[in-house]
Amino acid sequence: MRRRSSTLPMVDVFVVLVALFSGAPSPWAVVKGSHPHCKKLRENLGEIRPHSVTITEFGAVGDGVTLNTKAFQNAIFYLNSFSDKGGAKLFVPAGRWLTGSFHLISHLTLWLDEDAVILGSTNSDDWPIVDPLPSYGRGRELIGERHQSLIYGHNLTDVIITGHNGTIDGQGSIWWNWFQNKTLNYTRPHLVELMNSTAVVISNLTFLNSPFWTIHPVYCSHVSVQNLTILAPLNSPNTDGIDPDSSDNVCIEDCYISTGDDLISIKSGWDEYGISYGRPSRNILIRGITGKSQTSAGISIGSEMSGGVSEVHAENLQFFGSHTGIRIKTSPGRGGYVRNICVSNMTLDGVYIAIRFTSQYGEHPDEFYDPSALPIIEHITFKDVLGDNIKIAGLLEGLEGGSFQNICLSNIFLNVTSKSPWNCSSIHGYSYLVSPEICEPLKESISPEKYSDCYHLSDPKRFSSE
Repeated sequence: MRRRSSTLPMVDVFVVLVALFSGAPSPWAVVKGSHPHCKKLRENLGEIRPHSVTITEFGAVGDGVTLNTKAFQNAIFYLNSFSDKGGAKLFVPAGRWLTGSFHLISHLTLWLDEDAVILGSTNSDDWPIVDPLPSYGRGRELIGERHQSLIYGHNLTDVIITGHNGTIDGQGSIWWNWFQNKTLNYTRPHLVELMNSTAVVISNLTFLNSPFWTIHPVYCSHVSVQNLTILAPLNSPNTDGIDPDSSDNVCIEDCYISTGDDLISIKSGWDEYGISYGRPSRNILIRGITGKSQTSAGISIGSEMSGGVSEVHAENLQFFGSHTGIRIKTSPGRGGYVRNICVSNMTLDGVYIAIRFTSQYGEHPDEFYDPSALPIIEHITFKDVLGDNIKIAGLLEGLEGGSFQNICLSNIFLNVTSKSPWNCSSIHGYSYLVSPEICEPLKESISPEKYSDCYHLSDPKRFSSE
């Protein structure tokens, strides 16, 4: 499958040498034009890894039948000797390379050539069992441990997964059947998971049929995900596209995603475990995303957001044939916060609900969560949104006694079929140029006096009384 064309520069990656932001001000201080962090990641591309091997040198057979787990493991073990000598590249040529889970190393480029396909094994024994994430306290689906992702790494620096539009196929249908038949003993694996890692680039590839979430950077910093196609059947369970989790300085750009759950979901831990771990997701740019999810959202925040989510900018978005455009999901017991979020330049077509807040999402890890730990949702801005064939403009459900405030909508024009386009409760905010007519809790105009209550709006003179 060929990736759609883009106005953003393609990342033809051999190596990334990331100049990390150490003590620098927030890279989102200036949002128009180039985004400093994302630009920095792109500017540091270009040097060739001084050492390179091909997976066939380690006995791999690309017939789609031979299991190549040992070949991948042995190749990466060999390349580890070059990690302090400029790093290395593992080249995967055309072929169908069946494998179980394998670990990456620092200063490595995993390069898939055109017509190269890495296939995940359909034998669950080839996906090892690992500890649950500390910010979740258990497997996300089942109590206890979980299966390790197909491509996995932890405590890494300078890791690149890229190529000439090669493919990584999780062959997830067997996992979906096990999940739906309730025959799993452990939580399903992701397709790619990197933990506690820095300077990560994932680009120019197609990802298919993940058993669970597709790309999951967790506890990571300085991550660039660009020019990907991510596909799974629209009815496949929980096949999220890209889920940054308790991670910061993340750029997700120019991707086409069509899956059975949220296309992008920003997370930061689950109830008391996420609160205790206390690592937020922050400084996240999402730009140039097109896609479809019949059951879920184009972009969601939560429901696991107990460590906090802030400074998220999502722009130039196109979602079609989907259940929801943008959704914030939370619940009593989550605690945490979602603040300083700006969604702009979004086009929706054939979307059931354009904007949704869900405050009673439920799903708790155990009985030890604190129901009095209420989330704070504040300084959320939606601006410059167009929608056609929309059923419901907004279903915005706050928490009685909670804090859902400074919700601002500006320049929103939706062609809505419902006679009750907005349903709002327990929220407060402001609006300007919204059609159809906004709900009562948001009717107060964004005046120059209220401008500072809204996150990331343009010149306050725009909102002066005529």
